[in-house]
Amino acid sequence: MTRKELINQIFTKKTFLCVGLDTDIKKIPAHLLGEEDPIFAFNKAIIDATAPYCVAYKPNLAFYESMGVKGWISFEKTIQYLNENYPQHFIIADAKRGDIGNTSAMYARTFFEEMNIDALTVAPYMGEDSVTPFLQYDGKWVILLALTSNKGSHDFQLTTDAEGERLFEKVLRKSQEWGDKDNMMYVVGATQGKMFEDIRKVAPDHFLLVPGIGAQGGSLEEVCKYGMTKDCGLIVNSSRAIIYADKTEKFAEVAGEEAKKVAEQMAKLLS
Repeated sequence: MTRKELINQIFTKKTFLCVGLDTDIKKIPAHLLGEEDPIFAFNKAIIDATAPYCVAYKPNLAFYESMGVKGWISFEKTIQYLNENYPQHFIIADAKRGDIGNTSAMYARTFFEEMNIDALTVAPYMGEDSVTPFLQYDGKWVILLALTSNKGSHDFQLTTDAEGERLFEKVLRKSQEWGDKDNMMYVVGATQGKMFEDIRKVAPDHFLLVPGIGAQGGSLEEVCKYGMTKDCGLIVNSSRAIIYADKTEKFAEVAGEEAKKVAEQMAKLLS
C-alpha cells in the first residue's frame, strides 16, 4: 500500500484506527476453545466485525509465537484472510525485528515476500545496515521504534548527548537518511502527549503508529492535537479495549461497537 492509498483510505472511511490483534488463547471467549483453530476463529470474527471502522490491523507476533507452530499457523491464516477478503486494509506485523544485515534480509523476506504484509515494526538500535534490508521492497513500510509508551522508555530514549539531542530525536533524524515518508513510519506511544510536538519538529510529514490509547490510558484528543498533519499522519492502535470488550458469544458484536465508537471520535477529529 502506497502513502497515497493509505491517506485515501483514511479520508474516505473517516477513520485512522488500527485494531491490534493481540490474541491470547487464555483471554478469548471459552466457547471458541472447541474450534479447530480458536485463535483464527477469534481473529476472523473480530476482523469481520471491525473492518468498517478501521484502516489497519496489527497482529503482535509474541501472542502467536507463544503457541509455537500452531500459533504461526494461526498467524499465517489471519494474514491470508485479510489479504483475500480485506485487501484495502493496511497490515502491520508487530514483530520488532532488526539484526545484522543478512539476518534482517531474511526477516524482510519472511514478512514481505512469504507473508505479503504491508509493514513491519523494526528496532533501530543496531543502525543503518540492520534497517535498510527492509527498505528494499516497493510498497512496503518500515515502522521504527522511536518514542514508546512503556514506563522504561525513559531509560534510554530520553537520554541526551553532548549537544543536548535526545536519543529518540537522533533516531528520527538519522533514519531519514535511509528512508523517507513514503516507506518509513515511527512508533510513538499515545502516553507521550505533548511530546508529539517534539516529534513533529524532526519528522513533520512521516506517519506515526500510535499505540497506547484505551487500556494504556493515552488520550486520542491529545495525540491529534499535537501529532496530526494535513494528511492525518497518524495510525492509532487499540487492542485490548476493543478485542476483549466482551467475553460472551457476542464478543465480536461488542468489539465492532467499540471500534465504531473510536471511529466516530476520529471522524470528528479529522474534520
